[in-house]
Amino acid sequence: MKILKFVLLALILLIAVVTFSYEKIVASVLLPQYIDWAYKTDKSGLEIGKPLNQKELALAVEIGINNPEKVRIVYVDEVPYPYENVALKFFGEAVGLIGEGIINNAQVFGYSIYARKDFVLTRPKLAHELVHVLQIERSSLDKIVTQHFFDMAHYGYDKAPLEVEASKANEAYSADW
Repeated sequence: MKILKFVLLALILLIAVVTFSYEKIVASVLLPQYIDWAYKTDKSGLEIGKPLNQKELALAVEIGINNPEKVRIVYVDEVPYPYENVALKFFGEAVGLIGEGIINNAQVFGYSIYARKDFVLTRPKLAHELVHVLQIERSSLDKIVTQHFFDMAHYGYDKAPLEVEASKANEAYSADW
C-alpha cells in the first residue's frame, strides 16, 4: 500500500512538473520568438499596407481605436506565420492557430491587419479585426499575444476571451456598408 501511495504521489508530482515546465518553456522561449516575429510583421505591414478608407476609418473610430489613421490592411495569398521556426510551428498547431484544415483568413499584428486576398473584409469582419487592433492598443502586442496563446491553449480558439470580444463586433456591426 505504501508503494502505491508513493507511485501515485510521484505521478502527481511528475504531472505538476511537466505542466509547470511546459508553461515556463512557452512563456520564456517560444512566446518571445513569436513576439519578435510579430513586431517585424507589423513593421512590414505598416510599410506595405493600405490605409483605411473613410468608411473604414469611421468604423475604427466608432469601435474606439485611438489612432485609426495608423491602421493598414495588407492583402496576401496566405496570412503569415513563422513556419520556418519548427518549435513555433508545433506550438501554433498545438493551440489550434495553424494546421491541417485551419484557414487563417485574417490576423492582426499591432496596427497591421493581414487578410487573405480572397477574404472579403465586410463591415462585420473588419469590425472583428479592428477590435483586435483595439485590444493591442489598450495593452500591448506582447501582452495580447501572450494572453491569446495561453487562452487558446486553455479555452480553445472560439472560446478564448479575446476572440469572444472580437466576435461580438461581428454581431454589433452586422449591417453591411
